[in-house]
Amino acid sequence: MKSSNLGYPRIGEKREWKKSLEQFWAGKIEKEQFLSQMEEFRLQHLQKQIDNGIDLIPVGDFSFYDHVLDTAVMFGIVPKRFDYNSGKVSLETYFEIARGTKDAVAAEMTKWFNTNYHYIVPELKEVVPTLVENRPLQFFKEAKQKLGIEGKPVILGPITFVKLSKGYSSLKEVVQQFIPLYAEILMELQAEGVEWVQIDEPILATSLSEEEVNLFADVYQILHKAAPNVKLLLQTYFDSINHYEEIISLPVQGIGLDFVHDRGENLASLKKFGFPKDKVLAAGVIDGRNIWRTNLEERLWLLNEITELVSKDRMIVQPSSSLLHVPVTVKSEETLEEVLKDALSFADEKLSEVVILTKGFRDGKELIDEEIAASTKAIQALNESTFRNNQQVQNTIQNLASVRAEREAAFYFRQRAQEERFHLPLLPTTTIGSFPQTQEVRKQRLLWRKGELTDAEYEEYINLEIKKWIEIQEKLNLDVLVHGEFERTDMVEYFGEKLAGFQFTKFGWVQSYGSRCVKPPLIYGDVSFQGPMTVKETLYAQSLTLKPVKGMLTGPITILNWSFVRDDISRYEVANQIALALRKEVELLEENGIHMIQVDEPALREGLPLKRENWESYLNAAVYAFKLATASVQNKTQIHTHMCYANFEDIIEAINALDADVISIETSRSHGELLYAFEKNTYDKGIGLGVYDIHSPRVPNLEELTRNIERALQVLDPKLFWINPDCGLKTRGLEETVAALEVMVEAAELVREKLVVKK
Repeated sequence: MKSSNLGYPRIGEKREWKKSLEQFWAGKIEKEQFLSQMEEFRLQHLQKQIDNGIDLIPVGDFSFYDHVLDTAVMFGIVPKRFDYNSGKVSLETYFEIARGTKDAVAAEMTKWFNTNYHYIVPELKEVVPTLVENRPLQFFKEAKQKLGIEGKPVILGPITFVKLSKGYSSLKEVVQQFIPLYAEILMELQAEGVEWVQIDEPILATSLSEEEVNLFADVYQILHKAAPNVKLLLQTYFDSINHYEEIISLPVQGIGLDFVHDRGENLASLKKFGFPKDKVLAAGVIDGRNIWRTNLEERLWLLNEITELVSKDRMIVQPSSSLLHVPVTVKSEETLEEVLKDALSFADEKLSEVVILTKGFRDGKELIDEEIAASTKAIQALNESTFRNNQQVQNTIQNLASVRAEREAAFYFRQRAQEERFHLPLLPTTTIGSFPQTQEVRKQRLLWRKGELTDAEYEEYINLEIKKWIEIQEKLNLDVLVHGEFERTDMVEYFGEKLAGFQFTKFGWVQSYGSRCVKPPLIYGDVSFQGPMTVKETLYAQSLTLKPVKGMLTGPITILNWSFVRDDISRYEVANQIALALRKEVELLEENGIHMIQVDEPALREGLPLKRENWESYLNAAVYAFKLATASVQNKTQIHTHMCYANFEDIIEAINALDADVISIETSRSHGELLYAFEKNTYDKGIGLGVYDIHSPRVPNLEELTRNIERALQVLDPKLFWINPDCGLKTRGLEETVAALEVMVEAAELVREKLVVKK
């Protein structure tokens, strides 16, 4: 029996990776220094896994930005709008694809399955793939030469890679173009003496057709024949595999299954159909996506069940997925309460848990009795604490039937009440919520947190920023304003800090996209409202203008999906606890005269189960939680929401069921695809499609924005259409923000004039 890991966090214990990236982008370090730093980080991460005692250590999982983008450029897949002809893709072009340029829009970005990690979507249209560099081989050699280890190269599998791409019509035809290239990679690895190669095919955890499953058989037969001396570990994660019998019959030497997020289905299949005697089973028994300490005794029982069918010498113990999705180490968290800290396990601790389980199962349970007792004690202490036993919250949850979760009237009647209240022009303009958080804003917040600024001094500074941006918005002639969210670090963290049941770490960062790291809160106890969270800043902003100012909240499902959630009760129960707390804030805003309230749900779709048969229960629960938070307001109060990149056609019925008065959607990188969804489906409420991409530093031109608006109006009612950027402007600079909004307002006015002339 061996221990293994699937992938390690890139960012470093103190986000060293992020800092290096951003220094390079800003021109503060040269390319050679940047590459040297990245190599140092990469080797440090491998050394940690060596020190932990992991047998099979992944190499090639490290990235400068995104592993899907890495795979694309390895095959010379560069969108035609970027200056590339052939050969190895330069570092500069690599980053241009991800971040865009003044003349070329960045590649689309979307969620990596049902996680909060974003990947860069490969564009396969009119591109002929070719192997321009063998990245897995390079990283294998580096680990062997610098650290003396024979690593396990990690490759994103051909079918998953193509399925996650865009710009092709026939999956089979495109995959066939890649098979010789993957075969070449494996043959070169074989020549170098590589024993194991991990080929990630997480698409197997989704709902696949028979044709797609048959394609796996064709592909892996060819790859096996190309490099018969390389042991292929076909790795799945995030859910169970539906076509179990077909997958375990593939010509590979190992199969990796998730025994944490499979709802018991992989284990049931294993018991029903068995496992081939000529293959290794890589059992993902440590949760790679959450941060709670493993109940080692329970996991040993699970391993016992598995080894009744698979002998120990054909077993690998590992996390359920890459540890990319969790922070690096608990050791740095010196300020957490002991009862909570003892119940946590981040990447380094999870590696230790993998090694402990491997040792106990391989060499005897009595050797790890101490570790088992410690894990049981820590988990029990948290479950029995007052944090998880708030009787008032639990009583309310048990009596939800008595809480209204529907608006007082249908949208038709609310719309008229809101028109009378706000008197907005056709195609009203607004922004999503946040404005640039400059280095000075962050500095003042840090001084305040350190106690070097008093509460009054910090509030005065925040008010000055709010006042400045209200004046800027007035000057820009935006129709609906926002206060800018200068007091907020993160759209989830801010609310978590003000609600009971949440805790925050100091260094618990994870990568969201590129250098963007987030520090998800830990929902470790019962969630409850403790006092006003947004009222003061919103009321101050509203006092400065006669135009409506939106109250800004983060929705219950996004808070849930962007947090590390307690695992002792159902996620739906946690979502309802959050919704009830937010409901009180919504009611407070309304009581204080704020009649536009935006409750953002950018992460609603990313929580979708990977299998379609499980979607309905999730979407019903998500819609219910949103309505629980928002349904108690009057007809004249306008509820907005915002959503990020997603395939909205999949969830358009749920979007409609939210019953929000206005929804804004982040779509500029895939504008055409989203509009297609609205061509096929009727949407009869207010909607704003993001008309320009805020993730790129470029300022859009008037023609581009006018075209985007007019294209949307071909399928959407002008009386219901809003004009806005595609996301918050927190990460943008002041000058580019103002310049882009000027163009947006000008485009809106131009299209308004055209509509009036048509009438």
